[in-house]
Amino acid sequence: MSFRLAAYAVCIEDGQVLIARHVSPKGESTWTLPGGRVEHGEDPFDTVVREVAEETGCEAVVERLLGVDSRVIPAAERAVPGGPEHQNVGVFYGVRIVAGRLRPEPNGGIAESVWTPIPDVADLRRSSLVDIGLALARTLPATGHVAPVPVGGLIQH
Repeated sequence: MSFRLAAYAVCIEDGQVLIARHVSPKGESTWTLPGGRVEHGEDPFDTVVREVAEETGCEAVVERLLGVDSRVIPAAERAVPGGPEHQNVGVFYGVRIVAGRLRPEPNGGIAESVWTPIPDVADLRRSSLVDIGLALARTLPATGHVAPVPVGGLIQH
């Protein structure tokens, strides 16, 4: 089994959430939250600030820890065929954008970042991370955990 620890930004302002359009090497687009892999020796708190800057061009300030999500993606459902099953542990933070202008990620997989009305998210092909982040921000569970999001249709791993 492969493993990834990642940190994700949930930025909500005026009923809109900041989401990023990831384009795979095959050219498939999926909306996700700004965020990504925690580098060796890096604190997830620092990761989320770094990833927002890299992917969106904006400076973020962490306002609170929202929660943690752990999911195992079966080998047969992975985007990269032939790989083992994969566990992703995501640390979700509520953040606020304080500076910068949205732009594509230079030399990266994020083609654009946009403010999207929260009700419109349901109509987008998106990562389950978006639904997890929005659920954590909406409910602020004391345990920092929400029920798993079913994958299928517009919701991808």
